[in-house]
Amino acid sequence: MRMILLRLVAVFGLAAQAHAFETNATSAWVYDVGTGTVLLEKNADEPIPPASMSKLMTLYMLFEAVENGRLSLDDTLPVSTKAWRMGGSKMFLEPRDTPTVDELIKGIIVLSGNDACVVVAEHLAGTEEAFARQMTERGRQMGLKHSVFRNSTGWPDPEHRMSAEDMGMVALRLIEDFPQYYGDFALTEYRYGDRVPSNRFNRNPILRLGIGADGLKTGHTQEAGYGLVGSAVQDDRRVIFAISGLSSETARAEESERILNWAFRQFSMKTLVPAGETVVEAPVWLGTRSHVGLTTQQGVRVLLPAGAEDQVTVEAVYDSPLPAPITEGQPLGRLVVSIPGTREAVTPLVANADVPEANFLGRIKGAVLRLGHKAMEAAGS
Repeated sequence: MRMILLRLVAVFGLAAQAHAFETNATSAWVYDVGTGTVLLEKNADEPIPPASMSKLMTLYMLFEAVENGRLSLDDTLPVSTKAWRMGGSKMFLEPRDTPTVDELIKGIIVLSGNDACVVVAEHLAGTEEAFARQMTERGRQMGLKHSVFRNSTGWPDPEHRMSAEDMGMVALRLIEDFPQYYGDFALTEYRYGDRVPSNRFNRNPILRLGIGADGLKTGHTQEAGYGLVGSAVQDDRRVIFAISGLSSETARAEESERILNWAFRQFSMKTLVPAGETVVEAPVWLGTRSHVGLTTQQGVRVLLPAGAEDQVTVEAVYDSPLPAPITEGQPLGRLVVSIPGTREAVTPLVANADVPEANFLGRIKGAVLRLGHKAMEAAGS
């Protein structure tokens, strides 16, 4: 395996102070969507009580049901006695009501309606308990490593758990898989019929700050404290975060704003390698050409902290020489970007041209040259 250190980013670096952010949350996960970079982790893989933030999983499964045709937004669903009697945050549904799926979506997102969640769960799975089992199984399929659901609402249960990372990943899937419904997360108020006007406002504190926030969901129980799964877009960047364990609504709002300001102001997007640009010319073994260019199909863009000082390194890693035949676009190595304090960014390197296998005389010539090189290397050692 050959590793070539490329001085592509000598002008960029890393300021240690950009990673000195200390969050007041007991659990936190902050993620830059465009680059797939985890900007901050604090107890991010610890299963914790998610409170109403687990309603994001209920919504994900509801959106799936609409997309696969099991439901439509105009369908009306019955309200059971169990749903009507739910405590906590409510849409204030009554047994006589027949809310539409679209109304239930808004009731869950904006009003955090526990009653609305139960209506959805019972319709999709028969009982809320069965729906919770489906939530857990679907979560595993999605890659949620630390999530077990015991209800559709986030109602306190000693076994109902998610990690901050899992909450953030559900948010990411909602944004990427269901952009047609995601706009509802930015609603600042919603009123179902004539029910309790004072209950119509979205509790998400970042929606009114003018910083590009467009979602997602708050949560609070005595055990969990105050938490938020949030997201915002500024310029061409989207940041998702999940925090939990704050002491008050005010602390939650202040910490959310601090995190977003830090994530957007302390990091900037840099293009290190444009799409299609040759990164390195790699030697070829027994081909019609002696070298082939290795490139990245999508280019390489990374987040670099403001006030950069320490050098960023970029390494092209591949087997050398590369055996012919080679097909254009064939993965042949990887480009590794190392930024102290963050995870390595790895991008596949692919061939930028076809290199057919050499004819018989060409292979003989290549073998002789290869033996000569090995002899010289042995003599030098």
